[in-house]
Amino acid sequence: MASLKSVLPDIPLSTVTAGFVTVLVGITSSAAIVFQAAQAAGATQGQLSSWLLALGVGMGVTSIGLSLRYRAPVVTAWSTPGAALLATSLNGTPMAEVIGAFLFSALLIVVCGVTGWFGRLMGYVPMPIVSALLAGVLVEFGMGAFTSLGEQPVLVLGMLVAYLVCKRLLARYAIVVALTSGVVIAIGQGLLDFAALRLEPAAPVFTMPELSWTVAVSVGIPLFVVTMASQNIPGVAVLRGSGYDTPVSPLITVTGATNLALAPFGCFGLNLAAITGAICSGPESHEDPARRYLASVWAGVFYLLVGVFGGTIGALLTAVPEALVLTIAGLGLFSTIANSMATALREERTREAAIITFLITASGVTLLGIGSAFWGLAGGVAAWTVMTVNRRSRQEVAHAE
Repeated sequence: MASLKSVLPDIPLSTVTAGFVTVLVGITSSAAIVFQAAQAAGATQGQLSSWLLALGVGMGVTSIGLSLRYRAPVVTAWSTPGAALLATSLNGTPMAEVIGAFLFSALLIVVCGVTGWFGRLMGYVPMPIVSALLAGVLVEFGMGAFTSLGEQPVLVLGMLVAYLVCKRLLARYAIVVALTSGVVIAIGQGLLDFAALRLEPAAPVFTMPELSWTVAVSVGIPLFVVTMASQNIPGVAVLRGSGYDTPVSPLITVTGATNLALAPFGCFGLNLAAITGAICSGPESHEDPARRYLASVWAGVFYLLVGVFGGTIGALLTAVPEALVLTIAGLGLFSTIANSMATALREERTREAAIITFLITASGVTLLGIGSAFWGLAGGVAAWTVMTVNRRSRQEVAHAE
């Protein structure tokens, strides 16, 4: 593992900014769903803060540790679809049994990592389909850079102009300048209000788990499935699509084990990040791919701060305009989306399978409670298999004649 002395030198501002934007986007985009999930479980204010503390510490420790271990931009996140699942399925369930379901789900993830099942499965997927999957996951967030134009045209256009000008003159700092411009414009328009912001450290609240097989099956297994299918699959796609051949099984094992250790404090699901992971793995974070892991290390540091001061998240969410978050997230993903599409459509023989993967994933369709990332991957692999078999059959017939 790298020492601090070897890591701290040569850290450009763009790298720190990428880590900050990663956390900003991750928290603001789904913290409200986590609040709803905790409330559905009947969590007290202290338990809610403990959930945020456990999640922040889990994401921070795993992002920092895995990034330094593998020298790759490994970003972890809480399971957003998992939180959405909990928000709709926990009403009336005792907190002890909820924690038991968290432990059961985490244990299943550890088993997938230790046995290598998940890594072997991903090894069979062609790179164009992986890239198409990544593009499909990110395209909605790329379009988010423009969805707020009607509501906040000055803010969005100002950030876009700043990004394009800086991209031409000093590409490394394009995101930094765009974010700074957005903050300045938001202040000028009176869109930022930190008056209600207070630093309130969170305290851990331990809940003794109680295993109920009914809750484990009805909550724990669906939580495991959506975390693996809707989060870890596109998370691996981000790393592969960005050129990082990081071993998958250890990543899954570590995130599952960390989740297992922190579950009694409210950590319901840790997984590889997709959208936010792409921010750290793109060229805007660092021009040298071998140094982009520093951005995910900084993301881990900011996640730790989020966990420690979990009580301030609600006030922070109300202080930052949504248009600013959506725009900076979209701008930060432009290059990753473009590179993913270029890779996905480069080879003619896999082009149709890749476009099927992209369209299903981008559609946002949910079947059997599983998100579009899984179905996009399944559809793309099925199309690729059918087309490959047909091509081989034709070639064999032609050869025989």
